[in-house]
Amino acid sequence: MTVRSVLVPVHGADSDSATLGTAFGLARDLGCHVNALHVRVDPTDAIPMLGEGMSGTLVQDLVDVTTRETSVRARRAKDFFDAAVESAGLNLAETPSAAGASAWYTEIAGREDDLIVNAGRLVDLIVVGRPARAPEAPVGPTLNVILFETGRPVLVSPRDARPRVAGHVAIAWNASAEAARAVGAALPFLARAERVTIVSVGGERAADDPCAGVARYLAWHGIDADDQVVLGHRSVGEALYEVCGDADLVVMGAYTHSRLRELILGGTTRFMIEETDLPLLMAH
Repeated sequence: MTVRSVLVPVHGADSDSATLGTAFGLARDLGCHVNALHVRVDPTDAIPMLGEGMSGTLVQDLVDVTTRETSVRARRAKDFFDAAVESAGLNLAETPSAAGASAWYTEIAGREDDLIVNAGRLVDLIVVGRPARAPEAPVGPTLNVILFETGRPVLVSPRDARPRVAGHVAIAWNASAEAARAVGAALPFLARAERVTIVSVGGERAADDPCAGVARYLAWHGIDADDQVVLGHRSVGEALYEVCGDADLVVMGAYTHSRLRELILGGTTRFMIEETDLPLLMAH
């Protein structure tokens, strides 16, 4: 697999700066194209269900306020893009070319999740900003929708731009289908990594080392990896963070248990997104 096209949803939030910085760092390293997509929400979609008795004037006032807010977010998103492009020194290109790393900004109107999912299904990688820490929404709805509905790998950016994401790559391996997809998607990063570590939590060091098969698979791609099995740890997420805290990128499956179970009981996906600031390459 090669990474040639990257999608970055931008929302006009301060976090766009770090997300674009991460994506443009990838573009320079991999020579790929980044499309920054801003969805301008239809004001009528953003207004809650209105009960009977609300006047037309009040409805129009709500539409006007929402229109102003969406316009501000659109301007901020474009400003963040322009600043990040200038800082990264990327070429602007709307269509594929052989000119190396490039970027483009697209703004469309409609339902955000639907449009991001449709665009995301036709790229090699989606880079998203880290959801804000909030107890009532541990993982942002757009991130959940992207993970579950695009079928594409997702890179969750750190809150501070960290363009170098392939120095030390750590693989969180639990033998799940999701982890396998993540490893396959990460091959372009693993091939460029200075160091690759495979980490398995809760296994037993034995002849059937849970990391050994991954190491053999990577060896066929010319990638050397060391491995570590962490025994008897109460939390998989905490164990991964202890071992992988110095990594430039962590590769892992997302929601290898059900999303409802992780929401109620907590889980590795939730912990790594909420409690760490590591770049995470995830697949579901």
